[in-house]
Amino acid sequence: MSRTPPRLRDNRLAALVVVLAVFMTNLDLWIVNVALPAMGREFGASDALGDLSWVLNAYAITLAALLVIGGRLGDRLGQRPVFLGGVVLFTLASVACALAPSLGVLVVARVVQAAGAAAQLPNSLALLLAVVPVERRTAATRAWAAVGGLAAASGPVLGGFLVQLDWRWVFVVNLPIGVATVLAGRAVLPRSPRHETGRLPDLVGAALVMAAVAAFSGALVQAPTWGWVSGRTIGLFALAVAAAAWFVLRSTRHQRPLLELHLLRLPSFGASSAGTLLFGTAFAMMLLSNVLWCQQVWNWSPLVTGVALVPGPVLVPVVTALTARAAHRFGHGPLVVAGGIFFAAAMGWRVFFVSTVPDYLRDLLPSVVLGGIGVGLAMGTLVAAGVHALPAHRSATGSGLVNSVRQISSTVGVAVLVAVVGARVDARSALEFRWAWAIAGVLALATAATGFTLKRPAPPTPIPVESPASGVGSAP
Repeated sequence: MSRTPPRLRDNRLAALVVVLAVFMTNLDLWIVNVALPAMGREFGASDALGDLSWVLNAYAITLAALLVIGGRLGDRLGQRPVFLGGVVLFTLASVACALAPSLGVLVVARVVQAAGAAAQLPNSLALLLAVVPVERRTAATRAWAAVGGLAAASGPVLGGFLVQLDWRWVFVVNLPIGVATVLAGRAVLPRSPRHETGRLPDLVGAALVMAAVAAFSGALVQAPTWGWVSGRTIGLFALAVAAAAWFVLRSTRHQRPLLELHLLRLPSFGASSAGTLLFGTAFAMMLLSNVLWCQQVWNWSPLVTGVALVPGPVLVPVVTALTARAAHRFGHGPLVVAGGIFFAAAMGWRVFFVSTVPDYLRDLLPSVVLGGIGVGLAMGTLVAAGVHALPAHRSATGSGLVNSVRQISSTVGVAVLVAVVGARVDARSALEFRWAWAIAGVLALATAATGFTLKRPAPPTPIPVESPASGVGSAP
């Protein structure tokens, strides 16, 4: 019987460690969706969806602002130490979330948790690409992105089980995963060379990103209460525009900008980033709206809600695996087009067949199935298209940028949903939900349009690595 070579075995274990950490981080972005009603009841905010939405948005905004910095730190210090440090910070912050005595403390703990995720996520892709054969890197990138999609879609499922115990368990579950990742990662993760030296990227730029996205989402969330033309709402929109404009100006003049604008001129990168923003917004609207509809309108328990949504996440990895050869043969564009159309059909189904009387087989199930197919086709493909348009020495920085766009889109999606549906959700909200699903469907069709502009991926370039199992070498 032949034995697996030690280096190959360590590379497979390293890939497993990376995938596990990515799953944990992405899962936590969405697992709290199903716990929001329980949090609201404990903290006295049951009828304040806008306040509760910051449990989601504080995480996503911080993650969006710091992901590029996390990628740059990986390029400067090495992906391995930054990745492991991020896992440690994320795990400790998860414990703080579980012990939070108030909504405000929980939101602050989520910010710290997102900072750990920002160090971990962009470097995870660079580490994964360093331990897979060159010819399998397109498939590996799509699988990496699919893990994120699977975790995001399966958050309500696992969350439903945990909330039956207590909503705090949605954070406690990160503790054993984080500890196992750190212990295994120290043993098998490769050591990559440092690509950068000198000053850190523009930290003021990161603060401006946070201010712009927070002000924009805050305006959307509060507008139904304050009024769309009130001074406070207009002021927040003006702050968002000013912060965004200042950020763009700094990015063009700063020696080490947070966002390297020239990356947007790379083939397929700009189009894939636009598609990621559009599709991520629609996906966030779909996921939270389904959770709220099941729990607040149909009065289903968190467990029943999670089980009802199972078909969607089950389809994500299946569709991704079945279309891997198609992506290699035909390019990313056709899959993005198909994914956008399937997701738009899922939203259209809910618009036309939704009922305030629970009717799972006619109303929700077909939409969940169509949506799962759409996510499996589009989400991982968009990320792969963006990452593979980047040079190898910008893999961590570029993947941080791609994922920043994803987190901004989730923040915008949640904010748009709250703005359309309102602070209180009940059986009288059917019309507002229809509008939200219609908007998500239009965004999905716009995503499909970006697919027509995506070019076939170029052959990947080897990334030199130093493996703990083999000493100094090159990518396998």
